[in-house]
Amino acid sequence: MSENKIAFKNQRITLEDRERINITGVENVDSYNDNTVILSTIKGGLNIKGENLNISKLNLDDGCLKISGTINSLTYISKEGEPKKLLERLFK
Repeated sequence: MSENKIAFKNQRITLEDRERINITGVENVDSYNDNTVILSTIKGGLNIKGENLNISKLNLDDGCLKISGTINSLTYISKEGEPKKLLERLFK
């Protein structure tokens, strides 16, 4: 990681109608295709799976990402490398 990067404090994920997702706290997009987007965020890795996924906005300086398409799942990979599903984290 570059020392020039801004240190983000919070992460926000907003999912609208399973068709649009806005994410803050994004550090890097590691991989991207029509069915999967793999990100590095301040809270660890994040895998987004779906159909016809399209990155409509990416600004790594601000840590903002917008994706459109059909979103089927969000899975966190914690800093320790253990996968954690977003819904499991929300309803603990």
